[in-house]
Amino acid sequence: MAQLLKGAEVTAALNEKLQAEAEALKAQGVVPTLGIVRVGERPDDLSYERGATKRCEKIGVEVQKFLLPEDVSQQELLDLIHKLNQDSGIHGVLIFRPLPRHIDDEAVRAALAPEKDIDGITDGSLVGVFTGTDQGFPPCTPQACMEILDHYGIDCTGKKAVVIGRSLVVGKPAAMMLIKKNATVTVCHTKTADMPAVCREADILIVAAGRAGVVGREYVREGQIVIDVGINVKEDGSLCGDVAFEEVEPVVGAITPVPGGVGTVTTSVLVGHVVKAAKRSLG
Repeated sequence: MAQLLKGAEVTAALNEKLQAEAEALKAQGVVPTLGIVRVGERPDDLSYERGATKRCEKIGVEVQKFLLPEDVSQQELLDLIHKLNQDSGIHGVLIFRPLPRHIDDEAVRAALAPEKDIDGITDGSLVGVFTGTDQGFPPCTPQACMEILDHYGIDCTGKKAVVIGRSLVVGKPAAMMLIKKNATVTVCHTKTADMPAVCREADILIVAAGRAGVVGREYVREGQIVIDVGINVKEDGSLCGDVAFEEVEPVVGAITPVPGGVGTVTTSVLVGHVVKAAKRSLG
């Protein structure tokens, strides 16, 4: 039976640390504040907003919400973003995406100042990930994967790591973060030949394939660490990952559950970025 790398334990440790940091900032007259920009009423956005707001309240971060109608003009949205960039009282900005089709997503991402980009959506933040600098912030999901590895004492130095998925949201940033941890990294994608054989070579396997249960028994071997980033809704309404858990869990050394794994940690990482942005504002 594999060790379950549960997100709740990681989140509890992160929250305790962040609460102390938020209190220290308030003692210096700085109230860490998140600005949420939501266009329309997408159920996914509303759900994430509730979760982020609740986590902020727990840690001691203020939230200001900027709610726009679905038919808002692109210029109105850009004007709001420019205003938030200039507002020293708001330290981090979360823009819910995807945006309505009439909005140019690239223009919106380019408008946000990297120092307030706590969700890692701007090119400036990605430059920071790929150069190993503190410009902007990394995307929250791959950083949540790293937080799990760190919390459970999994040393990446000299290990073979395989990442399934090459998106700028998870796959590529995760690969860069693993390299920073001194792992030797292979990135798999839809054109990878004999992907199961490549994955079996890994000591650490991060799965962000975007398809439910695509990684089965033939992808893994004994002793591996498996981080499942996927969140998929099954026909019965329950959640599952990109890994076929029932097939893989009896084989590997450790695995994140879905739900209760990476997704649990992501919101705390987001709020942590707000706290860090507030710290940086002190100069």
